Amino acid sequence: MNLTFGRKSLSSSGTGGTRHTAELLTFCAERGITADIELLPSSRVDEALTRLGKGDVRYRFVLDLSDLD
Repeated sequence: MNLTFGRKSLSSSGTGGTRHTAELLTFCAERGITADIELLPSSRVDEALTRLGKGDVRYRFVLDLSDLD
């Protein structure tokens, strides 16, 4: 209740900071742990957003921005 009164705010990085993120990435690299992704060209960003809105996403979307050069 103390946070709800007055002009207080609570925030967090959610990632644990740079050091912890680096440790996690090293751990994953050493063990071959990767993420399942669906790679889309940037021209399909509207499709990705529509599918996100519908909950029609099985894997994390990654937009390939190399076609913007």
